[in-house]
Amino acid sequence: MSKPRVRVGIVGAGMNTRVRHIPGFRAVEGVEIASISNRTTASAERVAKEFGIPKVVERWQDLVESPDIDAVMIGTWPNMHCEVTCAALAAGKHVLCEARMARDLAEARQMLAAATAHPKLTAQIVPSPFGLEVGAKVKKLLADNFIGQLREFVVIAADDQFWDYSRPIHWRQDSNLSGKNVLTLGIMHETLTRWLPTPTRVYAQSAVFESERPDPAANGYRNCTVPDSVQILTQTDAGARGIYHLSGTTLFGPGKQIHLYGSRGTIKVVFGTREQLFTGYHSHSELKELDLAPETRGGWRVEAEFIGAIRGEEPVQFTTFTDAVKYMEFTEAVSQSIEKRQPVSLPLA
Repeated sequence: MSKPRVRVGIVGAGMNTRVRHIPGFRAVEGVEIASISNRTTASAERVAKEFGIPKVVERWQDLVESPDIDAVMIGTWPNMHCEVTCAALAAGKHVLCEARMARDLAEARQMLAAATAHPKLTAQIVPSPFGLEVGAKVKKLLADNFIGQLREFVVIAADDQFWDYSRPIHWRQDSNLSGKNVLTLGIMHETLTRWLPTPTRVYAQSAVFESERPDPAANGYRNCTVPDSVQILTQTDAGARGIYHLSGTTLFGPGKQIHLYGSRGTIKVVFGTREQLFTGYHSHSELKELDLAPETRGGWRVEAEFIGAIRGEEPVQFTTFTDAVKYMEFTEAVSQSIEKRQPVSLPLA
């Protein structure tokens, strides 16, 4: 029996939308990408031609209100996520919104309230891609008490993405577009909280090492308003201590990793083109990589999960609006700690 048809409209066709979401939707039976709206009509027409999308809509407001679509994929910069999400839900459309959820916690909470007011509609945030491969195994190791009592955890996301200050300013370096969720803090923290409880206290510092970047649109330079280096100290209710090191200016940096240190053992996850899971028990002499069979590895199925939730075939696992608000609350607390130069307790009022 054929699957019920789901017609998707796309608002914002950035790289992630073109590389992941459009191919992902096209791979799901019964899904039709019916229309697209982008920052300019010309750019929308280019994407429509590339992917065979039949209709280009000049105003995103007209797309979300159209009776010809059932669901909206939002692939804009974060500055538009709240407005488009709330409008789409009010128009009776299911929503898949690109991460980061919003610019700040207030917008995220507004989006959650809109989703709660329409419980029959599916509302999903594109999840952190990190940990999708080995996350199930990490959870099992923790459930089996492999590391014992958690003592310390380390979250690292340090690379040279913004090291070259001669390159044009990126939208992630403009707080008006990206908001308070600096660098990859949100997605790294989201990954961690799939395995551990949310910390109850944060103490953060930050720096902007390259304060100006070329801006081709202005034929000059523009100030960077988002830190390119952040360090955070955290702790949990149970007394475990955590350290976050995030940087876009670390030449030959370690990349993205999460370490979990316990009273009996250690878990280390390295995120690259292929996720690697290392473990060490107190009776071992060194960390060893676990060789996970291909069938035990997870993977990216965001679009299929979204459509499955719309059809009532499965719940949203990665990531609900409620879960996304939790990482937005953490990033808000980090921002407050940097601004106040003092620790901030979670949850926030």
